[in-house]
Amino acid sequence: MSLEENRLDLSRIVFIGRTYEEYMTMFGLSEKELKGRTVLDCPGGACAFTARANALGAQAVSADIAYYYPPLSLEEKGLEDIRHAMDQMEKARAGFKWDYFSSVAELRAHRSRALEECIADLKRYPDRYVPAVLPVLPFEDERFDLTLSAHFLFMYGDRLDYDFHLKSLRELLRVTRNELRIYPLVGLSGERYGKMDDLLAQIAEDGCTAEEVQVPYEFQKGTGRMLRIIKG
Repeated sequence: MSLEENRLDLSRIVFIGRTYEEYMTMFGLSEKELKGRTVLDCPGGACAFTARANALGAQAVSADIAYYYPPLSLEEKGLEDIRHAMDQMEKARAGFKWDYFSSVAELRAHRSRALEECIADLKRYPDRYVPAVLPVLPFEDERFDLTLSAHFLFMYGDRLDYDFHLKSLRELLRVTRNELRIYPLVGLSGERYGKMDDLLAQIAEDGCTAEEVQVPYEFQKGTGRMLRIIKG
């Protein structure tokens, strides 16, 4: 797909990511679970997970619509988005828990480090960063042992309809051999995705087992759980 076919201006993409340490905490992962395994991060955005996971012995790949754009453009967009987000955070502090991050300044430092590590890895290993647009991924069936999906599905349940969620979930599972983990389970309002039970019933009919798991990462209030789906 070309940029023209995408019809998505870079200004409409929010290019902000999380650090490797945040990923390990929000998905309840250990480094033992990563070493030697194939892992997909989708959507990967400006996250540092893929860079660090590969350095630690995993075979990790990120997929995101943003990767249709060159690294320099993404770096500039990421810096702009961090500035904007931190300005807004000062006004929205009450909706967040300040234990993992003690201040907006510390949050800014983590977001900046994630962007820096992502861009450096993208420049050095571009094949790890695959342009893609859910609900269709350019990977063969069961390409990855483990798939991680953060801050997309369920977060935008008020903007992305049930059919999109189901198709995207099934596509993520299609390219996954063993296990899919999704974080968080709530929307921007902090409320659990309203059609979660319907979605899980459909996935159960597909032969998958799902469970909601408490994790030790809750920055936005209400986000301290992930969905773990095991393929049958």
